[in-house]
Amino acid sequence: MSWTTEARNAAVDAVFAKAPVLPVIVIDRVEDAVPLARALVAGGLPVLEVTLRTAAALDGMRRIAAEVEGAVLGAGTVLAPADLEASAAAGCTFAISPGATAALYHAADASPIAWLPAVATASEVMQGLAHGHQRFKFFPAVSSGGIPALKGFAGPFPQVRFCPTGGIDAASAPDFIALPNVGTVGGSWMLPKDAIAGGDWARVERLAREAAGLRPKR
Repeated sequence: MSWTTEARNAAVDAVFAKAPVLPVIVIDRVEDAVPLARALVAGGLPVLEVTLRTAAALDGMRRIAAEVEGAVLGAGTVLAPADLEASAAAGCTFAISPGATAALYHAADASPIAWLPAVATASEVMQGLAHGHQRFKFFPAVSSGGIPALKGFAGPFPQVRFCPTGGIDAASAPDFIALPNVGTVGGSWMLPKDAIAGGDWARVERLAREAAGLRPKR
């Protein structure tokens, strides 16, 4: 596939529009993947970023893609072109990286799925723009300047929208969501480790529902 800037924007914006929060998921046990995804989708968070940080990640993605109705599946922690290829093969419809490389920008041009590179500085935004991208993950959001940084980006880069991730919680998310250049925020506060370890999917669903109901502070 050969992506235009407009096609990339449309694909990513469609993902952004589905929920105000993007759960960032780490799957340690393959058997947790489907019930965890079902709890998140039932709670109103259908867009799922499964990070490629564990040996169970790709198998978990395959099961979610095959068994969880309504899930919009994406891969996170995509570090190399091979990760992008594996994510597409596992059934993902988008992929996200914690940074960006020339090799990934090149691979993303031919990938069948939309790719969201991450930036933390104005120079990195400019590099992405030069490659035809206008949608980025802002990571790590809080330690890279948070809301003031995103407000600063809005002036010179009015065409750019972000998914800030890293250090955001339920209390701060509405302030990020309120920014005009933010499409959605990434976070993991709705995924307590003890709830996942204990299979407390009702708790995950409740926290997901609370996150799905977050609105910008006025």
